[in-house]
Amino acid sequence: MGWVGAAGAENLGVGPPGKASALRTGRGENRRVRYRILGVAQAEDDQGAPVALGGPRVRALLTALARRTDRTTTPQTLIDEVWADDPPLDAPAALQALVGRLRRAIGKDAVASETGGYRLRATKDDVDLFVFERQVREGRAALDRGDASTAAHTLRDALALWHGPALADLPDRDAATRPDALRLEATRTRIDADLRLGRAPDVVPELKELTTAHPYDEALHALLIRALRDAGRGADALAAYEGVRRALQEGLGADPGGELRRLHAELLTPAGSGAPGPIPVRADHRVRREGDGAEAAASGGRRVDTGSFEERPTPHPTEDGHLRPGPDPRLDPERTGNLRPRLNSFVGREPELDAIRSDVQRARLVTLTGPGGSGKTRLAEEAAAGLPQAWLVELAPLDRPEAVPGAVVSALGLRETVLMTHEMAMVGQDDPLGLLVEYCAPRSQLLILDNCEHVIGAAAELAETLLTRCPGLTVLATSREPLGVPGELVRPVEPLPPDPARRLFMERAAAVRPDADAALHDSEAVDEICRRLDGLPLAIELAAARLRLLTPRQIADRLDDRFRLLTSGSRTVLPRQQTLRAVVDWSWDLLDERERAVLCEASVFAGGWDLTAAEAVCTGAITGPVAGGVAELVGALVDKSLIVATPSADPYDEDGVGGGMRYRMLETIHEYATERAAEVPELRAAAERRHRAWARDLVEKAEPLLRSAAQLPWIHRLETELDNIRAALHRAIVAGAEEDAGAIVLAMGWFWWLRNFRREGGEWTDRLLRLGAALDARGVVSEANRSYGGEGGDGGDGCEGRDGGGGGVLFADLDRFDPLAAFLAAPDHEESHPLHGMRMRARMLHLFMLVETDPLDTGAYPWIAEYIVRVRDFFEKGGPDAATMPGIVWPLTAFFLSGWHDVRPSMDAALANCRAYGGEWEIGVTLMFRTHMVVDAPGGMQGVDDDLAELRVLSRRVGDRWVRAQVCSAAGEAAMARGLYDEAKGEYEEALRLAFEVGAYAETPFLMARLAELAYRAGERSQALTALDEANAAAERYSITDSGAFVRLLRAQLALDDGEVAFAREQWEQACEMTARGTPPPQFMAALNWVEALVTAAESGPEPGLRKMVDALATAVTGRCADVVTASFVESAADLLSELGDHPRAARLLAAGTSWRGGLPRPTQERTGAERTETAARAALGPVRHESERTTGAGFTQADALRELAEALKEYE
Repeated sequence: MGWVGAAGAENLGVGPPGKASALRTGRGENRRVRYRILGVAQAEDDQGAPVALGGPRVRALLTALARRTDRTTTPQTLIDEVWADDPPLDAPAALQALVGRLRRAIGKDAVASETGGYRLRATKDDVDLFVFERQVREGRAALDRGDASTAAHTLRDALALWHGPALADLPDRDAATRPDALRLEATRTRIDADLRLGRAPDVVPELKELTTAHPYDEALHALLIRALRDAGRGADALAAYEGVRRALQEGLGADPGGELRRLHAELLTPAGSGAPGPIPVRADHRVRREGDGAEAAASGGRRVDTGSFEERPTPHPTEDGHLRPGPDPRLDPERTGNLRPRLNSFVGREPELDAIRSDVQRARLVTLTGPGGSGKTRLAEEAAAGLPQAWLVELAPLDRPEAVPGAVVSALGLRETVLMTHEMAMVGQDDPLGLLVEYCAPRSQLLILDNCEHVIGAAAELAETLLTRCPGLTVLATSREPLGVPGELVRPVEPLPPDPARRLFMERAAAVRPDADAALHDSEAVDEICRRLDGLPLAIELAAARLRLLTPRQIADRLDDRFRLLTSGSRTVLPRQQTLRAVVDWSWDLLDERERAVLCEASVFAGGWDLTAAEAVCTGAITGPVAGGVAELVGALVDKSLIVATPSADPYDEDGVGGGMRYRMLETIHEYATERAAEVPELRAAAERRHRAWARDLVEKAEPLLRSAAQLPWIHRLETELDNIRAALHRAIVAGAEEDAGAIVLAMGWFWWLRNFRREGGEWTDRLLRLGAALDARGVVSEANRSYGGEGGDGGDGCEGRDGGGGGVLFADLDRFDPLAAFLAAPDHEESHPLHGMRMRARMLHLFMLVETDPLDTGAYPWIAEYIVRVRDFFEKGGPDAATMPGIVWPLTAFFLSGWHDVRPSMDAALANCRAYGGEWEIGVTLMFRTHMVVDAPGGMQGVDDDLAELRVLSRRVGDRWVRAQVCSAAGEAAMARGLYDEAKGEYEEALRLAFEVGAYAETPFLMARLAELAYRAGERSQALTALDEANAAAERYSITDSGAFVRLLRAQLALDDGEVAFAREQWEQACEMTARGTPPPQFMAALNWVEALVTAAESGPEPGLRKMVDALATAVTGRCADVVTASFVESAADLLSELGDHPRAARLLAAGTSWRGGLPRPTQERTGAERTETAARAALGPVRHESERTTGAGFTQADALRELAEALKEYE
């Protein structure tokens, strides 16, 4: 049967090809593969033969996929599990390559690429982990029905599947916690079965080893004591009990649990009283919910005893006033608590339940805190379920703090039931606190104080009094803020994670819709509902109730108005839990006026904030001396669960601050606070202005630091605050605050470019320019054009419908204003505008952002060229504006104006201006742009070494990693042109490393493609193909069209070398299509024509290819391409002429190409073609004439070569 064991054999039949999910095509045949991950990952084919997997990373990937055969695993999850804390620079690309290696090992169809990630095509019967879990369940079931023999056999088969530590190849061992716990549980259950079969002597040695390894596992110690007793070793059994009692006392400060004490009592029973036979261990140590793992094992060896409240020795008063352990014989029989059975299922929260049960073992006051609707009450009840003395006290209905003790008296039933001893009768019912102390003092109980927030002081006082005077009492409280009692352990109740939230929605949906499966097919809408409702169980249940009327998509689309939508709660719950608004109203009503004001002001934040931001924005509530100021009020809102505080994930530094707490609101709370803020428009508008000022200060401070050695923490800072910056920018535009909006846009420009937010940056810049056109059209001087904060409307988002100097409809709908036409229509007015310089810089930034993503079409709209020329002219005249970003990039307007061949003079002028007015960064960037451009121009290699030397000095001094990467890239290009491939590779690899380090991901596809080109030029074809795959994946991931076109062009060349002409044509066509969407330089257009000529020659012969090649050479000459480029083209033409038998021309043109190269070497592939042409010409012409033709050709200019080729084409007409 193989490793699956007999129990799983019926599930392993091989059906028709393609039917079973684990069938795969590998090496030309369909095979079932079985996977072993209970140890180092292994794979076996259907004959039991091992399948070679490869190294540890591949095994880790297989393990991560195999443990989730029933669902798709996201790339990020796989990256986290395979590499843990040490991912590679481009982790997605590395993962993609790793998936390819795994597919080569187990079959290309074995790992499916699906929306959202990858999935292993296997059933649970093909993975030993799931076979193990199934067999453990079967073994338990057999033991529960009394079939110990089957149980022992099945569990032995299950345990035999293990061949090492579970999931051994995953670097993070947390994933193995559950399998390890289940393994220990299976071992305990198997030993239990052996004991029932009379095998006590056989299991004693094993149990001694297990109890040594798990000294606090009471279930194992109980089994050992039973085994020793059943083997006739009573004295050893007593010694074993004493050993575990001492270990628990010394290690945990705890006494043995009920099962161990019962065994101990049996051992002490006189022999004549009837010796007990073998008895099963209490089932408490086993998993109560299928698949959760044993509670004792999962606790890591800590004692877990959910019955401990019943079993604690409870002191009672004696006649002399002392306390004596044990129950008070004067009291009536104990009652069993008042927890009611719930009518619906409890979903998720397994880790929280375990944590709370552990909390109440080590702390006597545990408070569950969280926002309304987070499920605190239900969680507390579930945690207490099964405890014999657990009492729920519902405080929500109370409207007076002094009623709290009486509510506890009522919950305990002390008003209705006569349970009073003589002492209780003397206390009397008019002293509820005294009555509670008298009743609780001799008992061991759990008291659940539910919903304490509105009577927080009284609840805290009562809890402290009872805990101080009742040593056997434990209090589990639920509240939206902590009680603040000494010794309190606070356990925040977080929203449900995505998977449990989805399960909850699905289960509640099934209760209200009989056709729930059909209604819930829109999984994307369900996930959106759960996410936007913050994983709050009550909100999710209210949304599910709406399925009687709406589809999931309709519900999701209406969540912007969630407080009107979610109103269909249960009629039997408290009114404050029947609608979502009522839940939040309850919290709002408990706030004082200052707390309400801060909550409203904080609603202007988007995506969270830190304390410094809060102190800059939330100041409207501080009207007088307040201890702690804003920090105190924010802290109060955190305590009341209306603001969530989490440690910052980004430490920042270099004066970027950070390292403290970040604050945010759940979406539901944020929407509520926004609605409340709208009721006080003056408060909201003032908060928005302060928020805008804070955002402007932040980005203006960050802007120069983004271009320095301190850039990384500031990049992280801006990324953290990106949603806030977007919100501030939007409000500035809607409010008509052009100066603020312009300052934010210009300060963010380099960040947008660097971090590949280029399309977004272009859109924001477009909105800014449209705002200026709108203001000019209405004759409005924006608020910022006067003194800041002076006259002028600023209604923020709330100004819709107003007209005039502020926001309103005018600035909320800017699409009807054309900033290009407005600028061209009134240039004189524009030049006299107080914000003219800012607007011109914004226009240049706009062009810079669009150069790769959405270039302006000057061909279709000639007047656009006039606009670009006017923008260029403003900066071309020089001065400070042209020596800062974005003014320094004005030569790049040649991309739009088809004047690329004239770029050198423009770059020289821009560089001279930066040397006069700019800083080192501006000089370095301008010099770097010039170096990149001139290397691709005729004679470009002249002087490049001097420029690179200066660039290296500047880049080291400035420290900007992006500039350093660009310098390395330019150096790599120069080295590649000289045939120094190893040197070029080192430069490109360093550029790639720096680009990843700074997060300039848009640069990485091109650098990867350059490394592929290097490998191709060096004749390393396999390495080139791999590098191209990585470059293509990166280009698609970051939406870099030009790099994608470059990749396809290189693929076409490799395909031609392999004779795959059809594939080469396909790749060339894709490159053309992608090029049409960008603004490629003429060098790339010439390269496209060159490859087309090569493809045409391969398809149709040398004559049609030659005609295309002549066009390619003409394009390269016109576009002033580098000498090595035109040399390659003319040498390719010579090769085609050689095929046509025109060896004299071929010899002349080959010599021309050699001359143009200026001594630079040919790449491997071109060298082969040149040698072929030269050999054929020498053989056809003879040495003397061949040398004569070569001498003639060596003196050819580009014009001579084009003329020679034109004459050749005429001869073939």
